[in-house]
Amino acid sequence: MTKELPTAGDQRRSQLLRGVLDLCLLSLIAERPRYGFEFVEALAGSGLELVSEGSIYPLLARMERAGLISSYRAPSSSGGAPRKYYRLTEAGRAELAGGRAVWHGFTRQVGRILTDTASTTGDSAP
Repeated sequence: MTKELPTAGDQRRSQLLRGVLDLCLLSLIAERPRYGFEFVEALAGSGLELVSEGSIYPLLARMERAGLISSYRAPSSSGGAPRKYYRLTEAGRAELAGGRAVWHGFTRQVGRILTDTASTTGDSAP
C-alpha cells in the first residue's frame, strides 16, 4: 500500500496548525487532564488528523519545561502500565488566555483581508 503525497491544502493546514498546536493542547488540557494518545484522538475528532504522537510528545515536554503544564502518573483504566497525564499550571492558564486573545484577533484580521479581497479576485489590473 502506498501513501498518498500531501496535497497543497494539507501542507498549508499543517503549517497553520504548527503555529497553534501548543494552544490546542493547552485548551484540551484545560477541559481535563489527558495523556498522550488522548490528544491525538481529540485533535483527530476535531478534524485535525494531521497530528501524530511524534509531534505531540516533544511539544508537551517543552511546555512542561516552560512551566505551562505539569505531569503525574496514574494507573491505566485498562490495567496496563501507568499513564503520564498532563494538567495546566497557573502559568499555563495565563498562556492559554493570552493565546486565545491573540488567535481571535489574528483570525479576525486575516478573515477581513481574505474576505475583502475575495471580490477583487480575477479583476484585471489597471
